[in-house]
Amino acid sequence: MTTRSERVRHPLFARMYQRIAAAAEEAGAAEHRDRLLAGLSGRVVEVGAGNGLNFGHYPPTVTEVLAVEPEPYLRARAEEAAAAVAVPVRVVDGTSTSIPLPDASVDAGVASLVLCSVPDQAAALAELRRVIRPGGELRFYEHVRAQDEGWARWQRRVDPVWTRLAGGCHLTRETERSIADAGFTIETSDRFRFAPVWVSRFSAEHVLGRARR
Repeated sequence: MTTRSERVRHPLFARMYQRIAAAAEEAGAAEHRDRLLAGLSGRVVEVGAGNGLNFGHYPPTVTEVLAVEPEPYLRARAEEAAAAVAVPVRVVDGTSTSIPLPDASVDAGVASLVLCSVPDQAAALAELRRVIRPGGELRFYEHVRAQDEGWARWQRRVDPVWTRLAGGCHLTRETERSIADAGFTIETSDRFRFAPVWVSRFSAEHVLGRARR
């Protein structure tokens, strides 16, 4: 359970995120979620589940999803989403560094547009590695630092304001490197640009892939 000192509250951003995410789904994010979750099976933990947009994309081979979401407004929306899908989803309060699961207790972990905003990316990935069984998978779908140095410079300039306005989200994280540094073996990785609304051009570079524990 999330302690008082760990509580995450971004009430304005949470409501704004819900609107932006809905537009992104129509622009192609739904297909990205299908790719992210295709072929998963068994028990899964999803960290930073947001308002539950992934839930309807889990295949029937998944027996349970433990969805961890610390932000109260988004967690309530996730609970509503969980009630409307066929795959069993249990939504819980928790943070990226305090997943309420024993060691090596899930077959896969999912990080979807969350590793940009966790306070400590290395600690979050270490916690995911703790709960995923040996040989299990980490599925990731994140926006990352641009490879083009011109865009990367703009990201660095915008990042301080962006982070304050966007619930702690960062534009300049090199998430693939962090996943490898955490001890995962990246098996597939696809980079692409995706900017469904005008403001998201600063976070347009995305990576979608699979890594092995």
